[in-house]
Amino acid sequence: MANELDNVIPQLLAQGVLALRENAVMPRLVNRSYEGLASQRGSVVEVPIPSAIAARDVAPGVTVNSNVDSAPTHALVTLDFWKEAPFHLSDKDMMETMAGTIPMQASEAIKSLGNAMDTFISGKHTGLFGAVGTAGTTPFATNITAASDARKLLNKQLAPMTDRRAVLDPDAEANFLILANILQTDQRGDQGGIIAGSIGRKLGIDWHMDQNVTSYTPGVAWVTGWAASTVGGAAGDTTLNIINATATGSVKVGDIFTLSAGGLGYVVTAAATAAATTPLAISFYPPLRQAVATGSALIIGAAATAYAVNLVFHRDCFAWASRPLASIQGLGSLIQSITDPITGVSLRLEVSRQFKQTTFSYDVLGGANVVRPELGVKIKG
Repeated sequence: MANELDNVIPQLLAQGVLALRENAVMPRLVNRSYEGLASQRGSVVEVPIPSAIAARDVAPGVTVNSNVDSAPTHALVTLDFWKEAPFHLSDKDMMETMAGTIPMQASEAIKSLGNAMDTFISGKHTGLFGAVGTAGTTPFATNITAASDARKLLNKQLAPMTDRRAVLDPDAEANFLILANILQTDQRGDQGGIIAGSIGRKLGIDWHMDQNVTSYTPGVAWVTGWAASTVGGAAGDTTLNIINATATGSVKVGDIFTLSAGGLGYVVTAAATAAATTPLAISFYPPLRQAVATGSALIIGAAATAYAVNLVFHRDCFAWASRPLASIQGLGSLIQSITDPITGVSLRLEVSRQFKQTTFSYDVLGGANVVRPELGVKIKG
């Protein structure tokens, strides 16, 4: 049986890799340049982030101009995603597998891992501070304004023009596909909409559909028009004190606010709860781009309205790293690993014998984070 299992494991791993490519959307779209670091280090990977460098006038002279500190900072990716998908086959089922038939359980197990990875990576959206659209309203019902708005916001946030991707939930994609300038060949310029049912590349963005787009519910009882306290805020601050005589709401990590209509956003980085007449200290990112005058209104949005988190982002916005797990023989189990060059996912399969059945378990170890939040925008749905 051991020799026969040795032949089955590579077959199941190969099947697993193909199934991953079909089901795991987000790992294919984000930056995977840190997998080498993940395989060498501990449970945290340091992702270098370039520092902003300002151009300056050249002033010839006797002495050399002083250097500016341009050392990169680092964002952290914790390898805290470790999921398994087990299934078992009776000895009768094993005979069919050894005859060349890949069991449906294997594909289902990989599908569950792919779904979990997508949800995990998409869930890091709480680090983004840019958002367009209306919470609770599926975008693209009549036009592509939401896509244009997302592109505009990416441009304002200085995202590179290349390597832009978008991930939509099925409802948003369905609306997008039936728009005339997407569906009709004479307006689209190709037959991808009506034949392949794909949006393709539009507005400089590659569009994808993912059934695992997450949903987000902001803090409860947000009050439109909360005002900054008499202290105000200076450029570079990361905390504001908010006063509202009747407010008793709360903020969550991931809530987004602006300080002017159409202005760039800020994302809450620490949960907090307000009490009437008591200032609410809101911590946020990025630091204030300019000073906030006393009494400036915070534009927050509808209270606790859940929305689908469709994403438009540059590949460097998110980082994903997968670590190959050890292939260990003995202890009654057979274990082998493989790394898919397309998704960057390291997949391991462990096989162990029980009473007249064999247990199989796929598992994946990895981590993800938003490392360049200025390179991503949410489209609320």
